[in-house]
Amino acid sequence: MEKIFNNTEVAFSLKSDTELDRAYFLFKMIASQPLVRIGTAVTNFALKAHLPVEGLIRATVFDHFCGGTTEEDCLPVVDKMYTKGVSSVLDYSVEAKEDEVEFDMALQKTLKTIVFAKEKNAIPFAVFKPTGFGRFELYEKLGEGKQLNEAEQAEWGRVVARFEKVCKSAHDNDVALLIDAEESWMQDAADDLVTQMMQKYNKEKAIVFNTLQMYRWDRLDYLKKLHEQAKQEGFYIGMKVVRGAYMEKENKRAEEKGYKSPICASKQATDENYDACIAYMIKHIDTMAIFAGTHNEESSYKLMQLMKENDMAEADSRIWFGQLYGMSDNISFNLAANAYNVAKYLPFGPVRDVMPYLIRRAEENTSVAGQTSRELNLISAERKRRKLN
Repeated sequence: MEKIFNNTEVAFSLKSDTELDRAYFLFKMIASQPLVRIGTAVTNFALKAHLPVEGLIRATVFDHFCGGTTEEDCLPVVDKMYTKGVSSVLDYSVEAKEDEVEFDMALQKTLKTIVFAKEKNAIPFAVFKPTGFGRFELYEKLGEGKQLNEAEQAEWGRVVARFEKVCKSAHDNDVALLIDAEESWMQDAADDLVTQMMQKYNKEKAIVFNTLQMYRWDRLDYLKKLHEQAKQEGFYIGMKVVRGAYMEKENKRAEEKGYKSPICASKQATDENYDACIAYMIKHIDTMAIFAGTHNEESSYKLMQLMKENDMAEADSRIWFGQLYGMSDNISFNLAANAYNVAKYLPFGPVRDVMPYLIRRAEENTSVAGQTSRELNLISAERKRRKLN
């Protein structure tokens, strides 16, 4: 397989020199754990104290990792990336909300992005988080098999109704819908609900996509069982396959509560699990569709190789590669330049409300040291190339 991800001219073709310098500065900051910790504390304090820092946040970290504050705000970024063949997934990234008004707001935002997606080829998917539509504790209680009281049953009925409304809209508008995965101790209830939506709306093809976090050692078995069910009942499986985003929290909880951690024993085991899942799905691609959400170059090459070995066109509609906006442009833009389907997750929302998402991004990048140093090396190489030219 030809190595395409080192081409920095393609990777950063949309970035001005100023934007490239800002990216270099940001990743230099993120590379330092103490700086991330201090920056996070200072930012949280400034926002809680209502200090006028939103402009500064917007001009630095927000604009690098987010598309804008509203859907409309994102459109210039969407259109610009699409000139290079890179699509967008508009992701309303307001987290940690716990009331019905916010859940209904998230539903309306998701319905609106489905309409956007129907009207724009540059937006092939809509997306939401299960806890965007209902309380975490409710999913957790259901997943543990506990009885809901009368008020909770009514509350869960509203969660199901939100799922139903958004999945029906996705089906009626022929827009694929990605449903994110979250912590393992709430995921069982979300999985059951997403499966119900697949049974109903994936009769002709994959419209509703669940998410598999492959740092969990049980997810491949889960997929195989779901596949058996899908064969018997006649529905397609759509899966976003990722490594995962809650590792430290998962391990800490398992240790505190004295159960076996759901996380693979090593980074290598996670990588092998991820690649095995992708290989299984390619083997059964006639009844499945893959959104490979990965910043891992080796896994991307492996999927490209599997497609080639199975005589699949680069632009086969059942296979999408995905990365987060502001990261791994060397993967996204080089894949697109070679005719593969690629989409960037493009977070949006009010600056203040998106800060938990941005802090998580910074912390994840700090903990995955190889990712940050790779970003810095690529940015440095491109700055050097431009100076020589």
